[in-house]
Amino acid sequence: MLIRYGYDIAIECPQPTPLVCLLGVHEDRKADLRAPENVFTMPEVPTTTYHDLFGNRCRRLVAPQGLLTLWGDATIEDSGQLEEADWTAREIPVAELPDECLVYLMGSRYCETDKLSQTAWDIFGNHAPGWGRVQAICDFVHGHIRFDYQQARSTRTAYEAFNERVGVCRDFAHLAVALCRCLNIPARYVNGHLGDIGVPVVDPMDFSAWIEVYLDGRWRTFDPRNNVPRIGRIVVARGRDATDIPLVNSFGPHVLKSFRVWTYEVVAVE
Repeated sequence: MLIRYGYDIAIECPQPTPLVCLLGVHEDRKADLRAPENVFTMPEVPTTTYHDLFGNRCRRLVAPQGLLTLWGDATIEDSGQLEEADWTAREIPVAELPDECLVYLMGSRYCETDKLSQTAWDIFGNHAPGWGRVQAICDFVHGHIRFDYQQARSTRTAYEAFNERVGVCRDFAHLAVALCRCLNIPARYVNGHLGDIGVPVVDPMDFSAWIEVYLDGRWRTFDPRNNVPRIGRIVVARGRDATDIPLVNSFGPHVLKSFRVWTYEVVAVE
């Protein structure tokens, strides 16, 4: 299966403003690209790329005063298969975890493990460790939070989402990540493209957030917002929470003027 994905974002800056953007496909999917990732700005400005502490590819530029458009588009190959669950996947004791997993056990800006630890153990402490317990966390978050675009708030934390019981995909992800970490299960925040392949069209196209959990020696995908296996998930960036991987990090004031994202299946041309 081939999937075309991309974005068209316009911002307005009152003065020249440095930006760091995390908008391109993650390095571990670059081998699946079947058409190069075309990226340009309007007006044209110089850009450079680097990799951050989490292995994400970041693009640096300085936005000029006035309107700037960021545009990217590519085609990627996907298996076309639904994501599989592995109910035999086990949790790894903390003492046996790889060093690089330990940071994903700790509290972070949007995932306050100190405030949610007792709640996590009260609700999930008696669940058998492993895939089933992580899925129980996702089931809980999926049912506990009401999805509402109109209630989006960039400062909402996992603890606030738990109490307010409303939010968007990032809030579902933050709460699930925090609950996993409270139970000593490494969990990280992921954003990227997720189209409506194989499911009814229910939401406007947008970047999506989900989570990855370390079970049985590798990172596994879970999605507390949708909570069903999906087709064609495309990772852009991974981090401790949304603080680490903003789509556009602006070192100065800016106003978002337009935002458009696309992800859809395309037919291969022989």
